[in-house]
Amino acid sequence: MDIIDSIDMESTIPLDEEVSDIADFFKVFGDSTRLKILFLLEQGELPVHTIAETLGMQQSTISQQLKLLRASRLVRHRKDGRSIHYSLNDDHIARILSMGVEHYEETLG
Repeated sequence: MDIIDSIDMESTIPLDEEVSDIADFFKVFGDSTRLKILFLLEQGELPVHTIAETLGMQQSTISQQLKLLRASRLVRHRKDGRSIHYSLNDDHIARILSMGVEHYEETLG
């Protein structure tokens, strides 16, 4: 029996629309500024100005990236007066970051 014959394509590969959505999800991780923001938020909730100061970037640049991260449902926000605080949307995001670091470290060894 050929290996190709034994693969159940319908249960192995999600529907095209799902694959497209998952690809878009992973594209968000492809930007170093967004990754830095996510790694910072892994430590806990932070206001925009603290993220900007920590990364040495303009607040407007950080706000644009946070808007994209929110649209991708990777982060959530909470208003506190005039300040907006951001945090990771859920534990899945922290696990993805952790797995990325773990994989990177394994490739070094």
